[in-house]
Amino acid sequence: MHLLVATAVPVERDAVARAFSAPGAEVSRPGIALHRLPDGWDLLAAGVGPALAAASTAAALTAAALDGTPYDLVLSAGIGGGFPPDAPVGSLVVADAITAADLGAETADGFLPVTDLGFGTVTHLPPAGLVRAVAEATGARPGTVLTGSTVTGTAARAALLRERHPDALAEAMEGFGVAEAAAAHGVPVLELRAVSNPVGPRDRAAWRIGEALAALTDAFGKLAPALTSWNEHDRHDC
Repeated sequence: MHLLVATAVPVERDAVARAFSAPGAEVSRPGIALHRLPDGWDLLAAGVGPALAAASTAAALTAAALDGTPYDLVLSAGIGGGFPPDAPVGSLVVADAITAADLGAETADGFLPVTDLGFGTVTHLPPAGLVRAVAEATGARPGTVLTGSTVTGTAARAALLRERHPDALAEAMEGFGVAEAAAAHGVPVLELRAVSNPVGPRDRAAWRIGEALAALTDAFGKLAPALTSWNEHDRHDC
């Protein structure tokens, strides 16, 4: 499987790379640099936030298509905030829905997603069969992963997000951007998050980034069989 793994920052990319014993090689493409593993997996530090993540992922997808080696799957991976108590620190979440939490308009009657304004999309759905396979392989809990340009830092904002998105388990800043780029190329998308902190009041002392990165490495050590068993029949049947 030709897989593109898009993380936000190099430390997340390196956590993924540690799951593989074989060394990779750096490959330059216009505007981006890929860490290419021998098994056909490309790792990309796409940048922080949905806009840069979308642009970087689109650049990688376009380069692969022009090379005649298009990707079979794009995976947005990294650490993120988890909604307690459903996604505690150190746990894994695999997205069964990748949703933009703040794409829309504020009105006197509350927030309206962009779809209610008559255009765009706010949710991408990863293949259900693949979500199940990844959940079984890694122990990740399936649920909605929210994407926002601003990380939640108050209890009030956390409560508002749970009210709007009752199935949300985690939030991060890149998944929806990665999914938009993948959708434009007709490539399936997946999102996997290791929880480093609770969603709510901003408390750096409560963050466990090292623990989350270790969980991410461990997850990718278990992920390859689930992905390679996802054959063409599964892709079209999900």
